[in-house]
Amino acid sequence: MGHEPAVTSAGRQYSHRWDYHCPVDLGEIKQYLRRTAWGDFPEVLIYAEPRTATKHPFYAAAKIGDAKAADALVVDFLSESYLQLIMDLTANREPRLLAVHALEQAGMNAIPRVLARQIAQHLGLALESGILQRNRVSHTKADGYHRLAFPPVFEGETKEVNYILVDDFVGQGGTLANLRGHVETRGGKVVGALSLAGQHRSSKLRLENETLGKVREKHGNQLEEWWISTFGYGLDRLTESEAAYLFRSDSFDVITARLAAARGAGYR
Repeated sequence: MGHEPAVTSAGRQYSHRWDYHCPVDLGEIKQYLRRTAWGDFPEVLIYAEPRTATKHPFYAAAKIGDAKAADALVVDFLSESYLQLIMDLTANREPRLLAVHALEQAGMNAIPRVLARQIAQHLGLALESGILQRNRVSHTKADGYHRLAFPPVFEGETKEVNYILVDDFVGQGGTLANLRGHVETRGGKVVGALSLAGQHRSSKLRLENETLGKVREKHGNQLEEWWISTFGYGLDRLTESEAAYLFRSDSFDVITARLAAARGAGYR
């Protein structure tokens, strides 16, 4: 099958070596998967609950690439109070807004880039383009094991500047964590993230030491070693929601079996 080129707002094209229609082996994904230490990373600025966003009449069309629908959706959601929170986050940092460019099942999700553009216009911020999601992961409405089994990875050069990441939805936070890792391992600095929608509990990406300790105590070194071997980073770089999800799993064997099952289902 042919490759689908992704186009940035600047009109540049990147020919993806992977076929968007086929899942990619985790061994190959691991070569591009990066996470960085959390430090004092702030909570994600979330505007609305998921149900509020998905019930909007223009949401479905915007999700599959209708830029006009995305414009109408974002206009209805942006508020002065939300813009003020973003202003507080950007103070004295002069960040660039970097939207997640992700291909959904039916098209390129237009919401993140339109949200970033409208915020940039309101606040006089610069937009970053040219960093694209390399693989299709089909996270929309997926369960936690699918999200963990199909991590998004990114390609494109970054600059040694501050960034704020922009997405339309945050769940476990893996997409933002992986995009942050891509940026920071290439010299950039991610100072925050924002999302149109998400549960309040999803706003905390930074892993708490208490949660990490519980996961390690319950699942032992076996999980840590397997996770590093499989994904290329340690449990300390999970998001808070990812770690909590693994903690709720019964055992190491259950985790690996469920992730294998999710991968298998993704290939069908």
